[in-house]
Amino acid sequence: MSGHSDLPTIKIPTVSVIIPTLNEARNLPYVFKSLPAEAEIVVVDGRSTDDTVAVARALRPDAIVVDQTRRGKGNALACGFAAATGDILVMLDADGSADPAEIGEFVRVLTAGADFAKGSRFINGGGSSDITRLRRAGNTFLSRLVNAFLGCRYSDLCYGYNAFWRHCLPTLNLDPGERSEAYEWGDGFEVETVINMRVARAGLRVVEVPSFEHPRIHGVSNLNAFSDGLRVLRTILVESRGSRRRRRRLIPRWSTAAAVGPNLTVIRPQKARSETLESVHLETPEPDASVSVVSSEVECA
Repeated sequence: MSGHSDLPTIKIPTVSVIIPTLNEARNLPYVFKSLPAEAEIVVVDGRSTDDTVAVARALRPDAIVVDQTRRGKGNALACGFAAATGDILVMLDADGSADPAEIGEFVRVLTAGADFAKGSRFINGGGSSDITRLRRAGNTFLSRLVNAFLGCRYSDLCYGYNAFWRHCLPTLNLDPGERSEAYEWGDGFEVETVINMRVARAGLRVVEVPSFEHPRIHGVSNLNAFSDGLRVLRTILVESRGSRRRRRRLIPRWSTAAAVGPNLTVIRPQKARSETLESVHLETPEPDASVSVVSSEVECA
């Protein structure tokens, strides 16, 4: 009998990166070159009129391609979450503003015990070369408002670079739904606020991760500071209904995983992605003091 037969089996978490796209053909080469080779890539396209889908397939033939059911970033993420198969799900923009090289740090935080890893431009190690004074002021106000309602400590509410364990999906409650031209609640840029508030209200363990935001490489952003700010404010008021603030309890961080995923029309690569131990190279070093804990536990009714 081998002397290694009694060694415990180590389960390395698989990672899915969900990338919403809309006419991002020129940006994808910059984004894809830094993606982890072992990660599952889920491209959710919002009916692009350029070569976005063709470029994605050429860059990563193993990528899963999903046509979103409605319009907007929120619906794209919901469709991507439903199609992804990884233990850990990463939300990544396709415009080059977020650095895929930071994914390893998000994974490290999750494997260290967090349920939800929240990217932040405003903690030590983070930053932005793109945000305006108006957007930053609005983000600060909205973050403080959510913190006051839910008793948490978000520093960057409106930043969309996040990662979480699969078991969080029922808490997020984002349904891709049937194909429709209608615009449903949470389908737009307000989705980050919806996710952050539902995570905090459910008492999940949230850890902020320093992240640097770069300017969009090509094209023009669809973000409008005024109209989207009002949409986020309305989202905060709606999502806060029925919540009552309770005293925050600090408990040891812990994580589990569970499967979820509604039916979607998905184009999957013919060759299955390898999920062996040897194929996984994401580093997960020990935690350090530079990671900011937002809330070990937040209880809300």
